Amino acid sequence: MTHMRRRDFLPVLAAPVLLAQQQSSKTGIFDPAARKGRLKQGVTRGVFAREMSLDDCCREAAKLGVKGFDLIGPADWPALKKYGLVPSMYPGPGGTIPDALNRKENHDKLEKSLRAAIDEAAANGVPNIITFSGNRRGMPDQEGADNCLAFLNKVKAQAEDKAITICIEYLNSKVNHKDYMFDHIGWGVDVVKRVNSPRVKILFDIYHAQIMDGDVVRNIRDNFQWIGHFHTGGNPGRHDIDESQELNYRFIAQAIADLGFSGFISHEYTPAPGHEPIATLKRALEICDV
Repeated sequence: MTHMRRRDFLPVLAAPVLLAQQQSSKTGIFDPAARKGRLKQGVTRGVFAREMSLDDCCREAAKLGVKGFDLIGPADWPALKKYGLVPSMYPGPGGTIPDALNRKENHDKLEKSLRAAIDEAAANGVPNIITFSGNRRGMPDQEGADNCLAFLNKVKAQAEDKAITICIEYLNSKVNHKDYMFDHIGWGVDVVKRVNSPRVKILFDIYHAQIMDGDVVRNIRDNFQWIGHFHTGGNPGRHDIDESQELNYRFIAQAIADLGFSGFISHEYTPAPGHEPIATLKRALEICDV
């Protein structure tokens, strides 16, 4: 029998292991990066390279320890679930940014689509549905708030029964969404306080909040019971959330974790020009892994 040296033997041993790793990666079975787990972090499609397939996005996200994927519709939920990702925010049935709850003429159509979506979300393990105030178009803020209240009061019992949270998004009207009504935290808090349901909350987008109101951590702490979901993004520019911009995301994430937040904080930035998307995402996840 020919004597086999140790260095000859090691590649033989390694080959099945490498093959198994390749096979497990293809089926979505692998050991994800260890995270502290105080915050459930999610992603949106924009954090990845444009040419990357959704399947590849899901695989890379899962490898990095991501738990949720926001703003993906029902047709693609199986792709997310294949990699153990929660479809964490259902887009579409709650209207559009400019045209949503603040106009009574939208209510019948939106009630029908939202009720169907609540049932669909409950049947598929989707915890949240996004909605919007809509634009002002000359409407006084109080009238718009009252119209949103009337609509949300119609659907809140079903959302409570099905354990689905309707999240109305807080956006800036200064840079990105001119004329949007829910552009200051006080307006949204007034609406959800009056609805007074554990299943109607604010989607607190930290990037938008910084532009409109600043004082981000104080506003989160003061209004925490009315917040159901977070989005991240660097300011200015909605790029990476590292030290290249003005927000201290490590401190913000720490504050959110210390409040005992159990929902998702999902990354919704676009990598800065020239920045490799997966490396940028890994850094963002580390910053918020407090």
